[in-house]
Amino acid sequence: MTLDLLATLDVVDDDVCAVVDAYLADPRPRMIGFGDGYRIDPSAAVEAHPFADQLLRQPWASDELRRAAVRAAILLARPERAA
Repeated sequence: MTLDLLATLDVVDDDVCAVVDAYLADPRPRMIGFGDGYRIDPSAAVEAHPFADQLLRQPWASDELRRAAVRAAILLARPERAA
């Protein structure tokens, strides 16, 4: 999980924030490189996270709540090692 990579410093908080920002700016599926040689599709991470997926569909969800849901989905996702 991305969360595990934070513990090893292969990924830092700024990396996760950049992926969240990229997803919120353009939620289309795509791989995004981050950290020390990793990549992730934040759209797939959100889709796989039931809470985030449902919350992002709600018109009442604030920007802060959306950001937190996307961040949680990314932290719980399994990024790939970039080739």
